[in-house]
Parts: sequence; structure tokens; C-alpha cells
Amino acid sequence: MSDFEHGAMKELKIGKYVMVDGVPCKVVEIEVSAPGKHGAAKMRVTAIAIFEGTKKTLLKPSDADIQIPIIDRKRGQIVSLTGDMAQVMDLATFETFEMKIPDEFRADAVQGREVEFIETMGRKLINRIS
Repeated sequence: MSDFEHGAMKELKIGKYVMVDGVPCKVVEIEVSAPGKHGAAKMRVTAIAIFEGTKKTLLKPSDADIQIPIIDRKRGQIVSLTGDMAQVMDLATFETFEMKIPDEFRADAVQGREVEFIETMGRKLINRIS
């Protein structure tokens, strides 16, 4: 099974996900230039890498094919905490694994609380603590 699917550049919207240089990213800005006399409009997409937080830019014609990462949204529960790492149990499969707690969620990370996390390309990231 592949970790991404194919789509068209012109279908991208802010808040959606796209692969840039083999890295799954979230789209934060889209600029479209007018079509020239020899081709389609160009699109400049600015995106932030999901796991690294780095800024990436994708520049392609609006009719170009792109790769879209398959993002699985899951729920888990914090079993234990050690420093900036949390042991999380997936509430669907009961599998446990270690995840780094993002800085913005450290204050809310407490043993027993539920988390929402995303998984793509074999990596996981906490994106909400409830």
C-alpha cells in the first residue's frame, strides 16, 4: 500500500496536505500567476512540513500532478509520561507506542488524557489533547 495518492495541483486548498520533496506538508499559502501565452497558470504553494515544522515551497503549473499524503486520524490515551515523551495507547487497536509531545501541548499532557494524533508514512504526531 502506498503512503500517498495522486491529485492535481489546481485542486489544492489552504489547510490540505501535499508532498513536497518527499515530505508530507500542510498547505498554508497559495499564489496563482496568470497563464502565459505558452502554457498554464503557475502555482506557488507554501507549506509547512508536518513533522519537522520547516517551510517548503512547491512551484508547478496548475495542471501538474502532485502527490497527496494519506493522513490517518486516530485517538489514543496517554499511559505514561517521561520528560517530553508520552507513551500512548491507540484506542482502536490497544497498541502502545512512544510519541514526542509537541511544545504547545506539554502543559495539557497528563496521564489518562485522550489525544488525537495523525499518522502518515510510518510516523505519528499528536495534534490535540482533550
